[in-house]
Amino acid sequence: MKKLFLIISCCIFTANLYAQTLVNETEIGDGEPAISPAPIAIIPEPVSLMKKAGTFTLPENVTIQTTKGGDVKQAIIYLTDRIKTATGKFVSTANAANHPTIKLILNTQPDAQLGNEGYKLNVNPTQIVITANKPAGIFWGAQSLIQLFPTEIESKEVVEHIKWKVPCVDVVDYPKLGWRGLMFDVARHFFTKDEVKQFIDNMVRYKFNLLHLHLADDEGWRIEIKGLPKLTEVGAWSVKKVGTFGDFTPPTADEPRTYGGFYTQEDIKELVQYAQDRFVNILPEIDVPGHSLAIIASYPELSCTPGAENYKVRSGEKIMDWSRGAPPIALVDNTLCPANEKVYSFLDTVLTQVAQLFPFEYIHMGGDEAPHNFWEKNDQVKALMQREGLKTIPQVQAYFEKRVEQIVIAKGKKFMGWDEILEGGVSPTAAVMSWRGMKYGIQAANDKHNVVMSPTEFAYLDYMQADPITEPKVYASLRLNKAYQFNPVPASVNAQYVIGGQANLWTEQIFNFRQVQYMVWPRAFAISESVWSPVEKKNWSNFVDRTEEHFKRLDLAEIKYSPAIYDPIINVKRSPDRQLMIELTPEIDGLDIYYSFDNSTPDRFYPKYTSALVPPKDASMLRIITYRGKQPIGRLISIPVTDLQKRSK
Repeated sequence: MKKLFLIISCCIFTANLYAQTLVNETEIGDGEPAISPAPIAIIPEPVSLMKKAGTFTLPENVTIQTTKGGDVKQAIIYLTDRIKTATGKFVSTANAANHPTIKLILNTQPDAQLGNEGYKLNVNPTQIVITANKPAGIFWGAQSLIQLFPTEIESKEVVEHIKWKVPCVDVVDYPKLGWRGLMFDVARHFFTKDEVKQFIDNMVRYKFNLLHLHLADDEGWRIEIKGLPKLTEVGAWSVKKVGTFGDFTPPTADEPRTYGGFYTQEDIKELVQYAQDRFVNILPEIDVPGHSLAIIASYPELSCTPGAENYKVRSGEKIMDWSRGAPPIALVDNTLCPANEKVYSFLDTVLTQVAQLFPFEYIHMGGDEAPHNFWEKNDQVKALMQREGLKTIPQVQAYFEKRVEQIVIAKGKKFMGWDEILEGGVSPTAAVMSWRGMKYGIQAANDKHNVVMSPTEFAYLDYMQADPITEPKVYASLRLNKAYQFNPVPASVNAQYVIGGQANLWTEQIFNFRQVQYMVWPRAFAISESVWSPVEKKNWSNFVDRTEEHFKRLDLAEIKYSPAIYDPIINVKRSPDRQLMIELTPEIDGLDIYYSFDNSTPDRFYPKYTSALVPPKDASMLRIITYRGKQPIGRLISIPVTDLQKRSK
């Protein structure tokens, strides 16, 4: 009896093992093992996703079919390129095909639920169908489809010997906001036309549709303006410095001003077309009246301040005193003169050409952080105040902003500025980008101004995203968890005037494009979900799971990202008896933290963190690493105890 039971058990075990082998390593025709469908991990989270039984397997010959007269060529180009690059399969477009692999359908009768950018994605065992009202919806549906493929779809070369499976799903999806932006500061450090294109390619993967280009600042003027050649001959160039921006020594006269660059008008046209082909609008920003040192170095007559002819484009040396907060005290007057008519003629010339180059309806004119100390003592400004009945310096800036808005409107565009334009009064038609928290955006929307929310506490991607010991030092931090809490349409706001939300990447401390990517991803995942997905669909644990799947995709796509979510949050305090106490908190669940104080490198056989640490008396270094199970997952962090002591103060 025992022998019979043993034989039956062995048979069952063998049968199960064989069945499992068939599932995991099925040989299909040519001896290639199938690959299991990737986990469903779409970012941003769709409005509705229903998983169905079965999978779709990509055939050797892929046919993409469109409805007659449907202009979805950009989605076809995108899908063809992505599929061919990684799979090596033949992709064709044949509208007469009896049973196409992928069907792209533009609705003849609009589906009110989908709007201009929504889509439906249906994956069945024999076919994939994307339906939308507009080509943009088809394009965003294609992004979600690619995210359903195995991670190997991100490879830049053909991946051999696998079958490409996609889980069967029904997706209904559309954005929460029409303006879903990323701001790229190309003024502080210049980034090439091809790097801007890479930035666009990366952002559309996650359904961002607005690129805000910060084109002018103290460190550089980046756009050709015909008739004003010094803007690019002088204003586009500085002295190359590396290290900590803001702490550089002032350049000497003999240091070459060869660092920088600018975009020709032909470059701009090319970038605008490249973006439009991917359903992205480009918002140009010319930041005035502050942040204008590159203008003044080029045309010093636009300054109120004597001696401006000696000013140079900033190379990272200190030019502002922020010890008393905003507005700063200017050590160098980086403002255009609001009392000088030449300034308005200059801006008219600039905006005439900017308006012609950028078809988007808005032009952003800055307005932030304009120092007042030079204006306060200037006779021209005092005369302006008396002539116009202005009582305060904020009213002087409001006078400037209103005149600039009229120039913008005269070019057939809408005016937008940072939230400082609200101070001193603003035109009812001005749009506001709220960066100093949510309150100014809420105030502006409730006063019936169009508003884009981009608050520092949730959406400033130049902030440190991990412990300062691991990051280029910036004055503030923004962890992924905090970015994920961004809600651009809070309950207290008049929602109809919140036209969008975006994240901003200032580049003072960002010297190369790989660091651009590191600072953007994965925090831009959180922003994309905040501006696209319904707030009730947001779930931190689920988002973390999807983010980790996308780390694998970014690895294969050769896009740099920050692994900061695996690093613990380090807090330092003093006990009542003044002992140093070090608290380590994982940002995500499921991690163990191991540490050492003896100058050696910890692994999982070292002490595990369970409660606040007190450094041994003569210890000089704390080292920390995180594990998931038996595998190291976080970066090795080494912090001098002296640094921790300084933090406790």
